[in-house]
Amino acid sequence: MSAKVYFTDMHVGMGDSLLDKFKRLIVKAGIDQIDFEDKFVAVKLHFGEYGNMAFLRHQYAKVLCDYIKSRGGKPFLTDCNTLYVGYRNNALNHLEAAYMNGYNPLTTGVHTIIADGLRGTDEREIPVEGGEYVKEAKIGAAIAEADVLISLTHFKGHVGAGFGGTLKNIGMGAGSKKGKMEMHSSGTPLIAEEKCVGCGMCVKNCANDGVHVTDGKAVIDEDKCVGCGYCIAYCPKGAIATKWDEAKPVMNRKIAEYTKAALAGKPSFHISLLVDVSPDCDCEGGNDIPVIPDVGMFASFDPVAIDQACVDAANRQPVISGSEADKESCHEHDHDCGCGHDVFRIMHPDTDWEAGLIHGEKLGIGTREYELVEVK
Repeated sequence: MSAKVYFTDMHVGMGDSLLDKFKRLIVKAGIDQIDFEDKFVAVKLHFGEYGNMAFLRHQYAKVLCDYIKSRGGKPFLTDCNTLYVGYRNNALNHLEAAYMNGYNPLTTGVHTIIADGLRGTDEREIPVEGGEYVKEAKIGAAIAEADVLISLTHFKGHVGAGFGGTLKNIGMGAGSKKGKMEMHSSGTPLIAEEKCVGCGMCVKNCANDGVHVTDGKAVIDEDKCVGCGYCIAYCPKGAIATKWDEAKPVMNRKIAEYTKAALAGKPSFHISLLVDVSPDCDCEGGNDIPVIPDVGMFASFDPVAIDQACVDAANRQPVISGSEADKESCHEHDHDCGCGHDVFRIMHPDTDWEAGLIHGEKLGIGTREYELVEVK
């Protein structure tokens, strides 16, 4: 059975606006079927790394949260800390980036909460029914404890996943640092000796005696380390990092399993904007020009179907001349790379975005078969 995915384009006439169309879209797609009364509603989105300008404008979040409040809900904007060392690596810096990018209570009318806490260690373990790679997902506490989850996604390219859509926004985005470590790596962390000052914070916060300080430098004990990533969260110098060694199709399947855990036991609804489609994630400190023209806005109760609809719509668009997709396109190769007109494989040929959707369908969180319903 196919799922319904609702769509509206980015064209507006006199007296209309994109924000009006956005509201019409979510209402037509049935968001009011969810009982919001007195419910904590986690609106999961990406606030954008500071310096990146491709992330979603905060006005969309305000319209969404205003609607949820009109239905009696208690919405909050949320994301989890990053695993890598960057501007959003801890809750204080993360909030600063969110506020500077427009996601603050004065502009959105709701609070912004970093779901996995100060250091990225505030998590809840949720069993993954049918999980092949993950038995218990580590989900940011505020997301896990919310009554309802709404995803608001900027659809764009991604160096590891192929594209960043709804599954990645929820699955990778809702994972705590320990969860992100589990999705990105099957092994143990790395120590950057030139950054390590031998402070011992990693030793203090390791539950498995998996790291020691020897001759003033941290050393991972490969026999005892379980790859939980807590030492990454507590290192004050950013001297410990994941190996990023998980095969990309496996990472996408793990993302699907984390998505299932984050959605378990609660109503959910998904919105994705196929605009400003940058080559790489909003996690980057900058962004290149879009690779395709703006397409529109999508909404659905099905997280797999909305990703499939977005990637299909993206691949029906012409590649923008001079963009990264154009620079990497097949006409510049001296062989047939087999990508067809798949803009995400053109940009990131070693990725396999389809693996996550196939696995999500197998897990029962959605279907790749969809009916596209246009909203004017």
